[in-house]
Amino acid sequence: MKTHKIAVIAGDGIGPEVIDQGIRVLNEIAKLDGSFNFEFTHFPWGCEYYKETGKMMADDGIETLKGFDAIFLGAVGAPGVPDHISLWDLLLIIRKKFDQYINLRPVKLLKGAPTPLKDVAPEDIDMLFIRENSEGEYAGSGSWLFKGKPNEVVIQNGVFSRKGCERVIRYAYELAKAQGKTLTSISKGNALNYSMVFWDQIFEEVGKDYPEVKTYSYLVDAASMFMVKDPKRFEIVVTSNLFGDILTDLGAAIAGGMGLAAGANLNPEREFPSMFEPIHGSAPDIAGMNISNPMATFWSVSQMLDFFGYEKWGEKVLSCIEEMLVENKTLTPDLGGTAKTSEVGDRFIEKLCE
Repeated sequence: MKTHKIAVIAGDGIGPEVIDQGIRVLNEIAKLDGSFNFEFTHFPWGCEYYKETGKMMADDGIETLKGFDAIFLGAVGAPGVPDHISLWDLLLIIRKKFDQYINLRPVKLLKGAPTPLKDVAPEDIDMLFIRENSEGEYAGSGSWLFKGKPNEVVIQNGVFSRKGCERVIRYAYELAKAQGKTLTSISKGNALNYSMVFWDQIFEEVGKDYPEVKTYSYLVDAASMFMVKDPKRFEIVVTSNLFGDILTDLGAAIAGGMGLAAGANLNPEREFPSMFEPIHGSAPDIAGMNISNPMATFWSVSQMLDFFGYEKWGEKVLSCIEEMLVENKTLTPDLGGTAKTSEVGDRFIEKLCE
């Protein structure tokens, strides 16, 4: 029997609540399948750990995580801890140290999911964002000069390497080719005259190796408009770190809300562990109330199962999410229901076993 070693960083706020339900689902699937199982190791890292120790994770955290097959992350963030601390000292360190340069974020309107858009059917919103996840605008390069003085200056650099751009763009082309879908690149080459012109150039260069893939290129402002006005024009989308971060939150808004938003941080070569997470944040205002929506966590479970090669189980998880949305009986308040987090987990496991 194959054993997958999973490092669990439940994190802050609602993180532990939703991760607990995700672990329940993974264990149930392993039991139903019988050919594999999961071994979970929990780490107490996050903002509460920071408040106690002054660190978001242990000094040997990265070395410790290297031995795992995947990382299951809940949410990070808490009042009293600056956001740049919680982000840079845990999440971004993991992404960068483990070269998780592919960020996969599905933007798919499931049947039964709410959308603020009028006259839009589920088949009209079905896109997959491939976000560069290791450099770009989040490279952490820059300077802060003359702090506290009248001539204070801050410089934030975007770092776009040929290797970094080409590998994520080629990954997107390969996926579009395999799935027979269109590929759209989103940049801002008219204003960012170095980084985005470079990105556009590499997108065109790599495209010469994939003549069968139909491509489009949009400026990020136009893409934001089209995602609302005509979302069906997007299938596979590739973009930079910052634009991918912003546009996928817009995507979540039009495809059911943040409670249905999941993300995978992949090291495709599998030299290091990949990380799977719901992306709704820690929501401290509802933490401990047992009303957080675990559906995004289930979706990230689906992504993890796909990554391990259990695509049929990944599809089963997505179909169960959709069935529960259509059923409209056991949903949390953000989706218009009255169910508790644990009750959603109970019903979801019933669905898995049907």
